[in-house]
Amino acid sequence: MNQEIAEGRAAELASPLPHFSVLLSSTPRGARLARLLTEAQLRRWALPVEPADLLVAELAANAATHGRVPGRTFRLTLYLVGATLRIEVTDTRGERFPEIRHPGEAAESGRGLLLVEALAERWGVREERFPRKTVWAEVTAGSGSKPAGPPQRHDGRRLSPRPPLATTSPPPGPARPAAPGTNGTTPAAPGTVRT
Repeated sequence: MNQEIAEGRAAELASPLPHFSVLLSSTPRGARLARLLTEAQLRRWALPVEPADLLVAELAANAATHGRVPGRTFRLTLYLVGATLRIEVTDTRGERFPEIRHPGEAAESGRGLLLVEALAERWGVREERFPRKTVWAEVTAGSGSKPAGPPQRHDGRRLSPRPPLATTSPPPGPARPAAPGTNGTTPAAPGTVRT
């Protein structure tokens, strides 16, 4: 794995076009690593992480779930062309092309490509030499400066900071007698801090 990353960086130095490429296992762990490596590379290029990390997470999860062939890998490639960041994920299930679905409200999956469509300026699928296909997405790369103030949602509304974990005390009520063989204390409820 480290050798593949090192080879990707060596190729990046030899190319006038900034890019990053790595082979990853077609597993949930490989998909998670794709997102983490993308975040690290974007920071190295002094670019904002969002929404590219979300696009990579979805495309890599699709490659690991729907494009998985046992024993095969998928490739993540990032290109920086002018002000455009191109994300490519290549898997070995060339016969299975992604389709946008419109799942019901109760469905727990099936919204990934809707997310890609909403976040990417352009996206598509390219057939490769059989049995491969590449799903790609493009976004405008930012200046790399962090926005001032609290984080923003994609719709421009401010996110409120996460509240601290609350400590709870047992509900008021009549005291129960201690069980035989105990010291009269009750176990702490989850999230309770005992002093």
